Amino acid sequence: MSETTTAPVTPLLRFPEGFRWGVATAAFQIEGHTTADGRGQSIWDTFAATPGKVLNGDGGDPACEHYVRYREDVALIKSLGLTDYRFSIAWPRIQPTGSGPANEAGLDFYDRLVDELLGAGINPVATLYHWDLPQALEDAGGWTNRETSYRFAEYAEIMARRLGDRVRDWSTLNEPWCSAYLGYVNGHHAPGRTEPLAGLQAVHHLMLGHGLAVRAIRDSVPAQASPRISVVLNLAQVDPVGEGDEEAVRKVDGLSNRVFLGPLFHGGYPEDVKDDTAHLTDWSFVQDGDEKIIASPLDWLGINYYTTTRVRVLEDAEAPTPGPLPGLRGVEQLPAREPLTGIGWEQDPSGLVRLLTRVSRDCPELPLFVTENGAAFPDTVAEDGSIDDIERLAYYDAHLRAAHEAIEQGVNLRGYFAWSLMDNYEWAFGYSQRFGLTHVDYETQTRTVKRSGHWYSRVARAGGIVPID
Repeated sequence: MSETTTAPVTPLLRFPEGFRWGVATAAFQIEGHTTADGRGQSIWDTFAATPGKVLNGDGGDPACEHYVRYREDVALIKSLGLTDYRFSIAWPRIQPTGSGPANEAGLDFYDRLVDELLGAGINPVATLYHWDLPQALEDAGGWTNRETSYRFAEYAEIMARRLGDRVRDWSTLNEPWCSAYLGYVNGHHAPGRTEPLAGLQAVHHLMLGHGLAVRAIRDSVPAQASPRISVVLNLAQVDPVGEGDEEAVRKVDGLSNRVFLGPLFHGGYPEDVKDDTAHLTDWSFVQDGDEKIIASPLDWLGINYYTTTRVRVLEDAEAPTPGPLPGLRGVEQLPAREPLTGIGWEQDPSGLVRLLTRVSRDCPELPLFVTENGAAFPDTVAEDGSIDDIERLAYYDAHLRAAHEAIEQGVNLRGYFAWSLMDNYEWAFGYSQRFGLTHVDYETQTRTVKRSGHWYSRVARAGGIVPID
């Protein structure tokens, strides 16, 4: 596959030397072949097969058939001139029931993928959990069951022992907010439960699993390999509507951000979050020593950013607030403002600046990466096969400028991963939403780099933002 551009471009805004330019994907969204080579059933297989849960009844097949087309996809990444590829490992391919011996066929696939990446000069960034919990573990309680945390650590150990000689960069979890709240509180994601208490239990057991996995990776990877371990959070930039709405910000920030940042970096779960949710639980599912495990040191932190949240206080402080945040009361979340992406999310690049600077103040020594950022828009394929997705390109341009501004303000930002390499399965939206820098024709599986992808390639090669031509 030929490279998308060869002419050098002088950037309008240059990023620091060594800044990492990558793309991200997730196993269930691209791999397909969901029953191949001993792969077990995941909660997303079950959820997608349940009538009414996913738009058009779409499931994880065919997705992008990455399981058999991975060499083509690695060549695509190389052709874009990118330095890093963030992918996730399908737990059900490794342990079909979430425990027990490893499935060698599953391990072999990720061996081949990692070797292909390294052979192409691309740094593999592996995520252990991007939402595809083995169904057998959900049948035993899923993330509401403390035992799932220990099964996750065992799985992490298997992967670290197999890939740790070649993979340096690891993320334990992707967006535990989504796993806990969309999966267990409002049922929008698998496993589709609607139990507020279960959402808080899931938060803790996900974070406990994270801490156990960090320790398992460090214990399993050869010392000379120097693993760099992280967790990826979709932190919310929460803004007040007006004066007097700071209390609403505090409540939403607590359940969206500080419930994760607290045990990771600040000694434990925030007391005000416990107070706000006391009508649901006394938090007795947190056992002695858990928070110390969760606080196992990290080498970097991944932040996924797409949009902002605006909130205000309701006159009735006890009024339940609709949405996925468990136990939230007395808060109204305002509708998104234009301009919107195709999926209906508000576009606010300035929110990325505020979020990065906030995290940087909290953790000034910790390297940060934007591990997901992107936009879904409907694409039109021209007669010559090209895709002129100027709206998506403009979104990337604006958000990369925001990332550059954050660096100028002192944020220790080391890299940026666009979401996503290619169009894929967008969870409950099925195949209706396209986030890719590359268009995928799901009938033929033809990949076509969009205008935004060509532009991002020039950005990566130039080491900074280049003109839109």
